Amino acid sequence: MNSKPRLLLLASLVASRSGIILTLFLLSLSKFTIAQKKDDFRKIDNKAFKVGEKLTFDVNYGFITAGIAEYNIPKIMKIAGRDAYQITFNVNTVSAFDILYKVRDRYETYLDVDGLFPWRFGQHIREGSYKRDFSAFFDQRKGKAKTSEGTYDIPKYVNDIVSAFYYARTLDYSKMKPGDRIYLENFYKNKTYPLDVIYKGRETVSVKAGTFDCIILEPEIKEGGLFKSDGNVVIWLSNDICRIPVKVKTKIVIGSIDAELTSYSGLAGELKSKKK
Repeated sequence: MNSKPRLLLLASLVASRSGIILTLFLLSLSKFTIAQKKDDFRKIDNKAFKVGEKLTFDVNYGFITAGIAEYNIPKIMKIAGRDAYQITFNVNTVSAFDILYKVRDRYETYLDVDGLFPWRFGQHIREGSYKRDFSAFFDQRKGKAKTSEGTYDIPKYVNDIVSAFYYARTLDYSKMKPGDRIYLENFYKNKTYPLDVIYKGRETVSVKAGTFDCIILEPEIKEGGLFKSDGNVVIWLSNDICRIPVKVKTKIVIGSIDAELTSYSGLAGELKSKKK
C-alpha cells in the first residue's frame, strides 16, 4: 500500500473518532443543560445575614432568666449539589431552672444560599417530659419531603420554621402598613401549613444588647413552632438591613417567655437601628 491510501485511511479514522468525541461532548452538554433547567430556582438578594453570624439571647420567664438561646450560621455546606447555609438554633434552660422545667432544644436547617429555601431540617426537642425528634429532606426538584415518618408532597419553596424566619429577614417592610400579611408555607410532620406573617408596626425596644428601632412581626404558627407553643409569637426585628431579632415573645405550655438579645457578632451589615 502506498502512502496516499494510508493517509486517507488515517484521515478517515481521525474523522470517525472526532465524530464520536463530538457526539459524546454534545450529549454531555445536553445532559448538563437539562440539569441546569431543573435547577432554575429563584434567586434572592440577601444582605441581612451571612456565614459567621451569631446571636445570643437571655430567655426570661417573668423576672427570672430561665435559659440561653442562640442562633448561629457556622458554615456553608453542599446539599443536593447546592450551596446551603447551615443554621442552628439552640435553647437550654440554666441549671437552676432545670428542676422546674428542663429544656434542651435544637433546631437545624440547611438554607439554599441563592434561593433562601430549605433542603434539610432537623428538630430535637426535650421540654419537661415532652420529647420529639423529627427530620426532613426537602427535595425541591421533585416536590417531595422525605421525613423520618414518610414521604409527602410539598409546594415549591416550602419552608420549615427556621428557614421561614431567615427568609422573612430579607423582605422589604418599608411600605407595609399594620395588618398587612406575608403568605408563606411551612411543612411539619406530614403536611404543609399556611404560615401568615402579620406586620404589626414599629416600636423602640431596649434589651441588654442596646436600644433598637424595631419592626414588629407576628407569625401565625399552626405547627412546628419554636418551643411547644400555643401559636402566638411576636418578634421585634431591628429596623435596618440586618433585621436581627431583638426580642421574641411566645406562649408555651406553662405561660409565656421573652427572649431578649444580649450579644451579636458576624453581622452582614451595619446596625443603623441601634441607638447610641
